[in-house]
Amino acid sequence: MLDGRKPLHVFERGTVTDVRYRDDILEPYVRLFRGAVGPEFILMDDNARLHRALLVDEFLESEDILRIDWPARSPDFNPIEHVWDALGRAIATRNPPPRTIQEMKTALLNEWDQLTQEMINCLISSMKSRCKACISVRGDHTPINPFFFFVYSATAVS
Repeated sequence: MLDGRKPLHVFERGTVTDVRYRDDILEPYVRLFRGAVGPEFILMDDNARLHRALLVDEFLESEDILRIDWPARSPDFNPIEHVWDALGRAIATRNPPPRTIQEMKTALLNEWDQLTQEMINCLISSMKSRCKACISVRGDHTPINPFFFFVYSATAVS
């Protein structure tokens, strides 16, 4: 989120199902966070099948949690997709690379802590420009690189 984030939650075993998503993410994190933020809280997820499961819809409705509707296949709009990309790039540069599940978990948690809040804020703030660019090309691929906004914003501020 803008100006803050939660610790990274790493699922260590098995497949993430709608039940696990509800029980391990929505219930302990999103529900409580929504309560802290208040009625203006809006959940931004993506169109992953488990996010759209009836069980999840029912849970969100029962907790009065609003969700942004995203068009299918719209990763350019969701800042978290670019954050995952930055996290993946950081893991890929590790030498030696993680070789075990525990090493990967440790690497992910360490790299998550190294991502700057400034970068995350820039990605979130760039949504308006990315949406305008998408509208201008009528939904086609946009040439805007989200990291341009981060570099531009960082140099413009300094």
